[in-house]
Amino acid sequence: MNKRPRTSIGKAVVNVWQREVGELSARNFTHRVGGSEDLVLRLELYRKLEKHRGCVNTISFNAAGDILVSGSDDRRVILWNWETGKVQLSFHSGHNNNIFQAKIMPYTDDRSIITCAADGQVRHAQISDKGQVKTSLLGKHLGRSHKLAIEPGSPHIFYTCGEDGLVQHFDLRTGAATELVTCQPLDGKRSHMPAIHLNAIAIDPRNPNFFAVAGSDEYTRLFDIRKYKWDGSSDFGQPANFFCPPHLIGDGRVGITGLAFSEQSELLVSYNDENIYLFERGMGLGPNPVPTSPVSMGSDASEMSTNHQSEASPSTMAIDESSAPQVYKGHRNCETVKGVNFFGPKCEYVVSGSDCARIFIWKKKGGELIRVMEADKHVVNCIESHPHTTVLASSGIDSDIKIWTPKANERATLPQNIEKKPRARGWMYRLSSPEDLMLQLFSLQRQRVSPERDGENSNDGQELLELIMAFQRNSDDSSEDGGDTSSQDDLFC
Repeated sequence: MNKRPRTSIGKAVVNVWQREVGELSARNFTHRVGGSEDLVLRLELYRKLEKHRGCVNTISFNAAGDILVSGSDDRRVILWNWETGKVQLSFHSGHNNNIFQAKIMPYTDDRSIITCAADGQVRHAQISDKGQVKTSLLGKHLGRSHKLAIEPGSPHIFYTCGEDGLVQHFDLRTGAATELVTCQPLDGKRSHMPAIHLNAIAIDPRNPNFFAVAGSDEYTRLFDIRKYKWDGSSDFGQPANFFCPPHLIGDGRVGITGLAFSEQSELLVSYNDENIYLFERGMGLGPNPVPTSPVSMGSDASEMSTNHQSEASPSTMAIDESSAPQVYKGHRNCETVKGVNFFGPKCEYVVSGSDCARIFIWKKKGGELIRVMEADKHVVNCIESHPHTTVLASSGIDSDIKIWTPKANERATLPQNIEKKPRARGWMYRLSSPEDLMLQLFSLQRQRVSPERDGENSNDGQELLELIMAFQRNSDDSSEDGGDTSSQDDLFC
């Protein structure tokens, strides 16, 4: 006899029974329930958090999960009680331009907050017992600094990356910034860039010695901080490993906007105008993914640890299908710098925003798309998972933050025509530098040659004209206001 598939309700009943008779621990019961597809399909809007006066570029829960911190184009940092929707504290960050990331340092009683922004500054906010806030400048990048990463469990140490290609290490005990490495192109295909413009940085939670960075080329670079000599006696420029989908190697038109590590050390990578990919440990290309080229900034590859040599695949371009990363499709990532994240107590799902103003949720295993939720009027950039329960926070071009909880009476179904991605509605952020213009020209070229556009009526000339005119307008605006590009019109989120 064929077994009848068990319904979600039937599974829940069995899980409860197993917990009650002692066959399932309370911890495993929580994980099973929290990671159930039924809850994901019942996610709906719980409340909106409304206080910012600009698009919200960063959201992050504290370790306990009761506080959400946000940062915006209005340059303010807000601490929320997300359950009640009340503002616990709001203060000016001290930045001169849009805040791109804000995080609460762990084990500080939520009184230590670090931020980075479009002005390139890295700042530290300290909250007193009376709620007074003192902000200080810790360091600076030459160009925008999009992301920072906190060493897991550390109240003192974090890393930042910027469009200058620089990765910096900070220790709040000394207030010192250490310049670790400047990432450079591997070959001559990006000779117009003296350094890789870094958009994302993430630390492996299972082994915090490893951190990954990515930006304006096709590679994610994995570094081992143990190889850095703090007296400056050795070169730290050689990554321990590189990651890239085989078909994107050598593609000079793509870049990376978001990175995330799972609790199992899997690496999630979101490409602009392309897809999202999940890499396991053995899928790396090794410390030199271009055998015919000299290793960039190379120190001797023999210095790599035996452990990482075993993790890295041979440095060859022949990669079989078994080593190909899992792919997640359906969203659109073209207009802004979007993050990507895991969701669920055991990272069972992958979540991302999209240019079509929706949240996309896939099963991590197999890449099946199971949810699409309307979440913004324009673009969704940030998706943050609650550390302990089935709750999502999202933000984007809208000035509010949306909280999602599994309270719907009915299970959601997928909307129609998901794969028919909408065309970009315009250049949603200011093109204030030649690098911005080049990035969008590459994106436009990639759209023009995409197989998905076969049979479509081309309007590339009009798009190119609009792009150049937008760049000219923004250049004129910058010169008129003394180079300050931090107006409310700045939608680079």
